[in-house]
Amino acid sequence: MAFPRHRLRRLRQQEPLRRLVRETWLTASDFIYPMFVTTGKSRKDEIASMPGQYRFSVDLAVKEAAEAKRLGIPAVILFGVPDSKDEKGTGAYDPAGIVPQAVRALKEQVPDLLVITDVCIDEYTSHGHCGLVKDGRILNDETLDCLTAMARVHAEAGADMVAPSDMMDGRVLAIRNELDRGGFTELPIMAYAAKFASCFYAPFRDAAQSSPKFGDRQSYQMDPANVREALREIRSDIQEGADIVMVKPALPYLDIIAAARANTTVPIAAYQVSGEYSMIKAAAHAGWLDESRAMLESLLAIKRAGADMMLTYFAKDAARLLNS
Repeated sequence: MAFPRHRLRRLRQQEPLRRLVRETWLTASDFIYPMFVTTGKSRKDEIASMPGQYRFSVDLAVKEAAEAKRLGIPAVILFGVPDSKDEKGTGAYDPAGIVPQAVRALKEQVPDLLVITDVCIDEYTSHGHCGLVKDGRILNDETLDCLTAMARVHAEAGADMVAPSDMMDGRVLAIRNELDRGGFTELPIMAYAAKFASCFYAPFRDAAQSSPKFGDRQSYQMDPANVREALREIRSDIQEGADIVMVKPALPYLDIIAAARANTTVPIAAYQVSGEYSMIKAAAHAGWLDESRAMLESLLAIKRAGADMMLTYFAKDAARLLNS
């Protein structure tokens, strides 16, 4: 049998040729940079489980966000780390709370940067759950009032987009209705639509000081075994008014991203979560991986699977490499 006429290696011989036939490209404009904001001034607290990541006071968060903007990163997403918490997470929807403060400062000082806010009360509750609790049970419908109030407060502070991450049923519709009643009909919602009950969130919970004080989050976050249910969640959030849907985590759930891409035309976000980030950092520190290559390859895989945008703690580092 004659050797195949088509030798696929022909198009791999030189870098310029490889670039010409490359199917998927990363750019800094693909990234959303997650940032933790906290109280105080000139405060930059290192997060031990996430090397290179910090909890910033508002004044330093502005500087950090401005640097991200200079690198070509179009958006940040804010997570609040308050000084005090209570059973109802009232700090989450306090107009004078840490996230509204940060939103106002960013919109004033970095006006061209897209500011997205996470909408969930877990960082503000003393029990660490994403919903109100009664007799050890996470309440769904009662929590919606907290989430709508939180989204309204963020919108009034000047947020460009809100991103509910709680996984309560019906929260996208409730938030859409509240925003519309408040005159924020143009404000988009990026819904954490398929958010799985994953062990890869552990460093984030350290960063946000939001680990549950009892039980776990499996009654509201998704079973990692389920694909069809993820598609149902995505369809439901779109029907309720989500403008962008998210899959979280990203790399262990590339099949979910690909399935979502095949089943919907709305933009898809994927969150390269803290555990994904910290694993690469740890392996690179041990000398087991090339950090830059592992970072870019993992982000490329997420985009190749079908994500239109990626939330990643590597945003600044990746942007620097891609811009060089």
